[in-house]
Amino acid sequence: MARIGIIGSGGRMGRAIADVLAASDEHACAGGVDRDTVLTDLAGHADALADFSAPDALVANLAAAREARTPILIGTTGLTGEHHAAIEEAAAVIPVIQTGNTSLGVTLLAHLVGEAAARLGPDWDVEILEMHHRMKVDAPSGTALLLGEAAARGRGVELGDKRESGRDGHTGRRGEGAIGFAALRGGTVAGEHSVIFAGEQERLVLSHCAESRAIFARGAVRGTAWLIGKPPGRYTMEDVLGLPSLRA
Repeated sequence: MARIGIIGSGGRMGRAIADVLAASDEHACAGGVDRDTVLTDLAGHADALADFSAPDALVANLAAAREARTPILIGTTGLTGEHHAAIEEAAAVIPVIQTGNTSLGVTLLAHLVGEAAARLGPDWDVEILEMHHRMKVDAPSGTALLLGEAAARGRGVELGDKRESGRDGHTGRRGEGAIGFAALRGGTVAGEHSVIFAGEQERLVLSHCAESRAIFARGAVRGTAWLIGKPPGRYTMEDVLGLPSLRA
C-alpha cells in the first residue's frame, strides 16, 4: 500500500486528497503538513509526496524531498521561472511531476488540444477561456496555461512568444499566431475550460467541466502513486496515462 504524504494538508486540495486516501484500498495517507509545520519527517516516512501548498514554500519542499529521495507531485500553481529551475534541479535526483491540473480528463484534453493545434495549423486562431470560483487568486489558471502550452507545443512555438492576456481598450488587431487567454471569476465554480480553434467560417471547441474538487484529488493520488519506483526525471500527467507526448 503506497503511503502518500500531503503538503498543504489544511487547504481545499489537501483535504480532498485526504478524503480520497481514506476511502482507498490501495493507498494510505502518510500524514500531512501545513504552515509552520516540519516537512522533513514527513518526507522521510512517505513513499511519495503531493504538494498543493504555496509557491513561496516550493523551494523548501523540493529540498526536503531531495534530501529524503522521495518522489513528489507538484500541483501548486502560480509558479515562476525560478520555481521551474528548482524543479529541474530536483528532477535530476528524484522523480517529479509538475502540473497545473491533476484531472485525468484535463490531461486527455491537453493531449487533444496539442493534436488539434498541430493538425489544424496556424491559420486557426486559438483562444482559451476559463472560469473559477471567486476565491481563486491567480489568472490565467494553471490549467489554462497548461492548455496553452499544449497548443504551443503542437505548433512548435514558445507560449511566451505568442501569449495574449487581459485585452482591454484599443488593443489593435489580434496578433498573428497568438494564443489568447480570458479568465472569469465568480460563485463556486470548481473549474471550466474551453479551447476555441477559430478558422474561416468554422470553429472547433474542446471543453472540460469540473463538477467537484474530488476529480483533481483522485488524479493527484493516481499521479503521485505512479511516481513511486520511477527513475529521477521530470514527468507529466500524460506519462501517467501513457499518452504520447508532444513535448519538444
